[in-house]
Amino acid sequence: MDDLFIIQTENFQLTELDFLIRMLITTGIGFVLGLEREFSQFTEKDEVFAGIRTFTFVALLGFLTAFLSISFNYWIFIAGFVSVVIIVGVSYWVTSNNGEIGSTTEFATIFTFLLGGLTFLGFINASLALTVVAIVILSLKLKLRTLISQLTQKEIYAFVRFVIIALLILPFLPDQNFGPFNVINPREIGWVIVLTSGIGFVGYILIKFIGSDKGLILTGILGGIVSSTLVTFIFSKKSVENPSYSYNYAVGIFASATTMAVRVGLLVFIFNEVMLNKLLLPLAIIFLTAFSTTLFFYKKHQSIKTSNDKLSLGDPLDIKSAVFFGVFYIGILILVSYASNLYGDKGIYISSVISSLTDIDAIAISVSKFGGTSIKLLTAQNAILFATLSNTIVKIGITVWIGSKNLKKYVLIGYSFIFMAGIIGFLILNN
Repeated sequence: MDDLFIIQTENFQLTELDFLIRMLITTGIGFVLGLEREFSQFTEKDEVFAGIRTFTFVALLGFLTAFLSISFNYWIFIAGFVSVVIIVGVSYWVTSNNGEIGSTTEFATIFTFLLGGLTFLGFINASLALTVVAIVILSLKLKLRTLISQLTQKEIYAFVRFVIIALLILPFLPDQNFGPFNVINPREIGWVIVLTSGIGFVGYILIKFIGSDKGLILTGILGGIVSSTLVTFIFSKKSVENPSYSYNYAVGIFASATTMAVRVGLLVFIFNEVMLNKLLLPLAIIFLTAFSTTLFFYKKHQSIKTSNDKLSLGDPLDIKSAVFFGVFYIGILILVSYASNLYGDKGIYISSVISSLTDIDAIAISVSKFGGTSIKLLTAQNAILFATLSNTIVKIGITVWIGSKNLKKYVLIGYSFIFMAGIIGFLILNN
């Protein structure tokens, strides 16, 4: 049966078994989309324009017309598509005259027809992925309405600005190197700015809609997406205002350190996947230690009511800070290149310590970019661990400087374990 071809041309082959499998998949796609639409319309007590049977037939129609187009003439598929659009258009005209102006089901019907044709052509993974995305979007109607109703004009404006930067500005930046040591690349700098502002925007949205009502541990985790140093600074100040909540703030600080380990690993993976191979174990040790420390303090004080204070991350889209980070990143690139040329490996380590005074993202991205090329792979990996250790000392210093008495004690205990984990990771890396 596998060798019996229904269609066998120079560009397309289809056996009977392939035809049967793709037909069943198409039927399943139409069925689940129709099930979601019928259930949604039933719960909302609306009239059913298209349900399980209609969506299944529409998907099979797309499948069949694609089959006939390959076998005879491609105009058959176009005619089938136009017919579905006309039927859907007539239905929408009738329902809109009755006061129902929603068109989601109508567009979903046309979409289902195209999925049927896509499945016949053999793009099964793509059609299944699109089906999943469509079902998720269709089923989130009420949640999306609730979400949108809670957005402010400032947040919508921030989202629009982010889209403009990411889709209309970034792709048109020149992708070439120039400047001192030939390390400045506008496209790459733009990507760093988009990445930084995007992480901040996601963190802002998550904190806004999930909130800190589930505990400062959640706020710390979400805040660590942006900056664990920022979390340490804010929580240390708040611990003086509310000393009785010092252990809660400590939990949030340790949670942000846990997120930081993941964030650094992700940045290294994005900019230099090869460099993550031997660095993964040291980062995993730091992550597990930070996670265990967070869990210990959380379990120890879980019977205590959590503070309702919320972490304020400022504007939804802090472009100024992102641009500052981009400029800072350029400075780190030049500093790393200069130090590498003048002092060799020692210069890289000095750069990593200096850059860790704010956070370690810039040095992590910089040395990841050069790791394995102008900088030895091991040197780049060590630089990231040095930055992590230095940043840990910086956060301890912030807490000792502005934190409450109890917070100082908790952070010194917890971060001592995290610092030792970094030392162990460094020894393992250089063994």
